[in-house]
Amino acid sequence: MRDDEILSRISALVSEEHELRGKLSAGEVTSEEENARVKELETALDQCWDLLRQRRARRGAGEDPDAASARPASEVEGYRQ
Repeated sequence: MRDDEILSRISALVSEEHELRGKLSAGEVTSEEENARVKELETALDQCWDLLRQRRARRGAGEDPDAASARPASEVEGYRQ
């Protein structure tokens, strides 16, 4: 996945999160449904940002950014901020 594709995916995930919060406010989804989906979206966003950082780091080190790969959610979610 290229950087622009990753950024597009990030944008789509953020848009979905905003839509979901709007649906919660409008009573179209329950808070449990919203919380569950937001958790999934946050995990997917973390994976996208991690992949983008990997690609940028590889590029900065003179390596092939296409050699970067998405890490499992369990690994990405275990990072310290």
